[in-house]
This record gives sequence, structure tokens and C-alpha cells, in this order.
Amino acid sequence: MIMTLRNLFGAVLAAALFAAPAARADLKDPAELKKLLETIDDRQRNGGDYKSLMYIEQKEKDKTDVVREAVIYRRDAKDQLMILMTKPKGEAGKGYLRLDKNLWSYDPNTGKWERRTERERIAGTDSRRADFDESRLAEEYDGKFEGEEKLGKFTAWKLVLNVKQSVDVAYPVVHLWVDKDTSNILKRQEFALSGRLMRTAYFPKWMKLFSESKKADIWYPQEMRFYDEVEKANSTVIVVKSVDLHALEENIFTKAWLESKSR
Repeated sequence: MIMTLRNLFGAVLAAALFAAPAARADLKDPAELKKLLETIDDRQRNGGDYKSLMYIEQKEKDKTDVVREAVIYRRDAKDQLMILMTKPKGEAGKGYLRLDKNLWSYDPNTGKWERRTERERIAGTDSRRADFDESRLAEEYDGKFEGEEKLGKFTAWKLVLNVKQSVDVAYPVVHLWVDKDTSNILKRQEFALSGRLMRTAYFPKWMKLFSESKKADIWYPQEMRFYDEVEKANSTVIVVKSVDLHALEENIFTKAWLESKSR
């Protein structure tokens, strides 16, 4: 397979930026911090197609726990995303489609599509679109280095990110704790413009998989834990059960394809 320019850039970036994360230059330099964000983004990008099976466990105050199953489809080269709910039976066929930077939700019970914002709670859980999509930290945020902190047994770089002008994200201010040894995100806190803490996320385990399209390893969080900081009793755990990097059908990222899954 001939390597595209985007994939070639990804391979060069991978070799240059995360061969030795601990040897990185001073992160107080905005240029070096931007390189770190690009590294984090690039490690999670396939450059081709991506499919994963996820289990989503939702806990809400005074409600029975709900376990969902979803299949995630991504085409990173075109920034396309599809989320298809498969379980429980009452939610099978529901889904979300990201096209041209717009997020749409589909309910087969009504046959209607509705445009959603980045703050939309996916299937009513504590997850958001960005939790399933490719990482775009360098594209969406400007960062500042806050120093090193211990996070359990890990030594982490703490970063404060502020959304760039005219970029639509779920939360405009993000605090990140990045493992100094691997450049994997360990913890993420998200804030409203008012400064109120809205959500805390933990990423306790990362996995890597070789990508033929990228000609390099990609990394993905095998487990994500989200805690609602407004409704303290609410939380969501996402477990990635499998990842497939083979090419997907060309027409997957269309409204017609999602509608066909509920017929």
C-alpha cells in the first residue's frame, strides 16, 4: 500500500516526537508544549479507518445501573465519526454521526435526525462526542505548562488548556495530567467558563496496536472513567473490548447507512 502524505507525516512525527518523551525540551516554551499536544494527538490517530466495540456502564443517583454496547467507526483521514448503539434492545439502532464538524443524532423510533452540540451527553451518559473521536488537542486548544505532579505511582506533567477562538468544544478549559514516561493522559478535568469544575476523567490503562495504514503503533485508552462533578452520584465507565484497523465500507459515514441498521 502506498503511504499517503498524511500517513508519512504521522510516521515521521511519531519517530521524532515520542521516541523519548522524558528527554523533551522545556515545556514552558509554547512551541515545545505544542509539540507535546501534537504527540498526544498523533499517538491516537490511525491515519486510516478505525472500528471498536465498547461497553458503557452508567450509574445515576436513585436509578438502576445501565450497561450499553456501542460500535464506534472512525475515518481519521476525513475526520468522520459514527457511533452506533447495539444494546440494550430498546436503544439498538440509535446513533450519532459527525459530518463536516456537525454532530447529528438519530432515533429509529421517530425516524428523525437532530443536530447536537459538543456538550451533548452521548446516550444520556457522562460521555461526550470527543471521548469517542480522534484526539485534537493541538488543533483545539492553547496550552500552558504548570509543572510536575505525582499522581499515584506516576510522575505527571500538568497542563492547562484553553480553547482557541471560534473552536466549538464541550468544555473551554481543560486540565491534563500526562504521564512523563509515556505521554499518555492519566487524568483530565474539564471546566466551564465560570471556572466551575464540570467533569473529571481517569484513563487507568492504555493499549497499543500496530497500524498498517500508519506504519506505526497507535495507542488507545482501554478504560475511561468519567465522574460528573455537578451531579456527584453520576458516573460512566467505558471499556474498549476490541479494536479493528481494517478498511471500512465507503458508505458507512452517511445518514442512510445508520438508518439501514434499524430496519
